[in-house]
Amino acid sequence: MLLGQYQSTIGEKRRVAIPKKFVRELGNKVILAKWYESCLVLVGEERWQEFMGKLTARIDIITSPVRDTERFILGSAYESQPDSQGRIVIPESLSSFAGLKKDVVFLGLGGRVEIWDRLEWMKKEKAISKEASLLLDKLSEVKIKEDRKEV
Repeated sequence: MLLGQYQSTIGEKRRVAIPKKFVRELGNKVILAKWYESCLVLVGEERWQEFMGKLTARIDIITSPVRDTERFILGSAYESQPDSQGRIVIPESLSSFAGLKKDVVFLGLGGRVEIWDRLEWMKKEKAISKEASLLLDKLSEVKIKEDRKEV
């Protein structure tokens, strides 16, 4: 499972070292794409189909939101193979989208890794911390509503 928070630095040629723990979990081929809130997502090739299925699994028809989700993520995706030192090159289009400068943060989130510009992540983390209890309350409300539907 991909867990934790690690810092890294982007080199001159937009190369960045994926944390070793993540490289072992992700495998020999990875997919890097745009993600929400101006960060990037990194997923192992073997889990990619499952990952995309989670985003659109509840929809049987290819509706406009499904098409736009596919365009946003699949249309920006790049396959990559980490080198012997666990480094990948972040394409210019993705680096620009996420506003990546020099220092980045890798966040392990179960089945995926998010890559953030370090300063942007610090802002986001601070905002999440302020709202953490409210977020938990909202998630609990959703779960209660789902449980009532099943009864």
